[in-house]
Order: sequence, then C-alpha cells, then structure tokens
Amino acid sequence: MSKLRPARSVRGILSQSWARYSVKKPRKNYIKSLPHTSLNVFNMGMNRPSYDLYLTLNSDQHVQLRSNSLEAARQVANKHLERELVNNFYLTLVTYPHNVIREKKRATGAGADRLSQGMSLSFGSPSSVAARVKKGQVVFRLRTVASAKDVARDALRRAASKLSGTYTISMSQIKAAA
Repeated sequence: MSKLRPARSVRGILSQSWARYSVKKPRKNYIKSLPHTSLNVFNMGMNRPSYDLYLTLNSDQHVQLRSNSLEAARQVANKHLERELVNNFYLTLVTYPHNVIREKKRATGAGADRLSQGMSLSFGSPSSVAARVKKGQVVFRLRTVASAKDVARDALRRAASKLSGTYTISMSQIKAAA
C-alpha cells in the first residue's frame, strides 16, 4: 500500500464533490476504479430498547474526513466502550465516505524537477475515499445507560481526537415508552 499524504492536504472542502461511480452504467463513470474504503462495520454493541442516554458527536466546521481516519476513530471508541461497558452500549457511525480523493503522484529525489510535469496534467488518480461533513452534522451516535455517562463521553472524546477538525458532544435523555 502506498504512503498516504497528511490529512491536512485533503481535509478542506475546496471544490465540488467528485463521486461519480456507477455500477449499472460503467461507461458513464468519471472514475474508472473506485478505491476501497477502510470502513466495514458501522454498528457496534447491542441494540436494546432499554437505553436511556443518547450522545452524538457533532462537527463544528465543514471538513472532509478520509475513511482511514473514520475507521481509527471507530476502533478507539469501540475498544474503550467494550472494555468499560461490555455490550451495554450501541455505537453507530453515521457518515459514509462517498467522495473520491485524487492525488498526483510526485517524483522525488535527484532530477525530479526534469521528470515532473508541474501543474500541467494535474488531474491525479483516485487514492482514497472521504466523507464530506458539514457544520453541525452528526458523525457518531451512541446509546447507553445513564450510569455510564462519563465512559460514553470519554469514548466520543477519544474518537474526536482521531478526526480532523473540532467537535462537540451533545447529550440527551431518552424518554421511556409509556
């Protein structure tokens, strides 16, 4: 696998989305080969109706998140919750990476200036996929019991540390069904 560029090079939403990939009409594709996403699991834990606490991780700014950073955030949150709450939670990753990131391969080393083409032909080839997150959009959703409030908050804080941008954790009580 090739080395990824830093997240700061792709986290900004600077242009239109580039996500045209069709399975039904392959000749209409702008993308000839779609990069694989690192995400396979979106729902973790046990889904029970008895949970009475609802937490969300919301974005404070427009940001683009690569699938590998979403996977790292999911893993760190799930690992902390599994260790502390042992199947007494339900964590959902809400965003899905649709946007294709293109990178122009650059030559480095001696004589690279003679080999590279600069900005001419700078379209690039697909390298990874990312999710475009708007301000206020939910990235993670967590349901658990009210006694585990601090553990749940800490799990979402740990997940936010793996993602570009700033995030807020909002919490609300779930009303019991009458």
